[in-house]
Amino acid sequence: MRRNIFALCDLEVAYAYNFMEYLNQKKNIPFEVHAFTSVEQLEIYTRDHPVEILLISDKAMCEQVKDMNIQKLIILSEGVHDPRLDQYPSVYKYQSSDAVIREVMACYGAETTERPASVLLKKETKIVAVYSPIGRCLKTSFALTMGQLLAKERATLYLNLEEYAGFEDLFHTTYERNLSDILYYIRQENTNLIHKLNSMVQTVNNLDYLPPVLSPEDIRSTTYDEWTLLLDTLRHCSNYETIIIDMGDGVDGLYNLLEQCDAVYMPVKNDVMSTAKIRQFENLLRMWDCVPVLEKIQKLKLPYHGMLGGQERYVEQLMWSELGDFVREQIRKDHL
Repeated sequence: MRRNIFALCDLEVAYAYNFMEYLNQKKNIPFEVHAFTSVEQLEIYTRDHPVEILLISDKAMCEQVKDMNIQKLIILSEGVHDPRLDQYPSVYKYQSSDAVIREVMACYGAETTERPASVLLKKETKIVAVYSPIGRCLKTSFALTMGQLLAKERATLYLNLEEYAGFEDLFHTTYERNLSDILYYIRQENTNLIHKLNSMVQTVNNLDYLPPVLSPEDIRSTTYDEWTLLLDTLRHCSNYETIIIDMGDGVDGLYNLLEQCDAVYMPVKNDVMSTAKIRQFENLLRMWDCVPVLEKIQKLKLPYHGMLGGQERYVEQLMWSELGDFVREQIRKDHL
């Protein structure tokens, strides 16, 4: 199945091709990307190729464009543009490429005419869970390290399903939208779910991540069926080849969700209390007939690592720590 066309038309040649190159490096974008530096080039192309999204600079926009085979037109604005263009959604040109893409996906996903999600022909998507019944075991550090390393080779998404993730403090930022919004769209049976998600994802070292919930109640109130729908949509309708789920204890149907995953990594510690908690977890799996989960679990004693610098770059530094070396070897051994 051929992907829909995302076209960029900008008279500024360097911007157009740098933006196209950036998009082609973003392995999660569910579009075939083309860049044009004149309306004439665009017009010739659209004669035989319908364009799903056209992002066109305000300086390039003209009457000729209105007659082209374009589904969704978005203005790439330099700040102040012709008031006649106000009928179209617009995004600001001089911001990060990530921010431009998020705004474009938000405009596209907000259409009143919902499109059913299409199943993509792609490599099989692997879902990897990282979970442990014990605390302070480097679970999230391990998941973020693995995600960044895998993202160097393939489109990878990190999902944190903990009640308290602390990402705003970790990344020194605030998020306008997060996983709670995706869960809301799921409950509304919104069929533009993938485009909604693409309008929210952030990136660290090529790893895409969806900002976690701010309120623990948003995790606790989400049903097993809703989590399953999210995972099924990501598996079949997204461009991601690997999904890493940082599981928390507040997730409904935790054991059944772990069973749906292709691999489960469990960081462990050797002290008496940690060992007792892990035994209780394993006994419950057997009691509730979830033995297949036990067969998927790999227990890992992770190396503690020193900080390479300040806290503000903790996540990026993980790849070059002792933990990073450990995870590289684990990825090689498991052929991930």
